[in-house]
Amino acid sequence: MLYGPVIKDVAHEMFGDGIMSAIDMKLDLKKVEEHGAERAEFTFNGKWLPYRRF
Repeated sequence: MLYGPVIKDVAHEMFGDGIMSAIDMKLDLKKVEEHGAERAEFTFNGKWLPYRRF
């Protein structure tokens, strides 16, 4: 509930109104080191489905 609404807002700004499909979605999680600190890197790869107005 902390980051979800912000990620959704940014996605809508970038792609327009819609939703990312989780049917054929890929999720990649990596442990990376940056400036001597361990960090987590998440990559979501899913099809963007624009909302259709009827």
